[in-house]
Amino acid sequence: MNINATLFLQAVVFAILVWFTMKFVWPPITKALDERAQKIADGLAAADKARSELSAANQRIEAELAQARAESAARLAEAERMAQRVIEEAKARANEEAAKIVAAAQAEAEQQAVKAREALREQVAILAVKGAEQILRKEVNPAVHAELLHRLKSEL
Repeated sequence: MNINATLFLQAVVFAILVWFTMKFVWPPITKALDERAQKIADGLAAADKARSELSAANQRIEAELAQARAESAARLAEAERMAQRVIEEAKARANEEAAKIVAAAQAEAEQQAVKAREALREQVAILAVKGAEQILRKEVNPAVHAELLHRLKSEL
């Protein structure tokens, strides 16, 4: 065989192989590579989207936590104000009750002082009558005695 024919035949076989590869083998490989590249691009896009969503979610969480802290601080301050108001009201009621008790005690003391004065007047009147009776050494008439006691009470 001739070397030129061999070279020519090899060139034809090589051309057929190139054509066959370009027509039947290369398109599925490029399609698979394109699909793989698209999947990778989609995965990267999804990762970027998830990262941005995570960042947004973290910002929302921080905002909600700040709002919850502010609300709890406001509620705590309101509770302290309410407790202070309740304490002040209780103090006011206690002061009112104490004033009522003191007034009642003063009124009772005044009544007891009046009763004691009356009892003392009666005892003084009786003692005065007994003293006068002993001085006079005679019995005084009960009607006169009652009138004398009454006069002494009014004078004392």
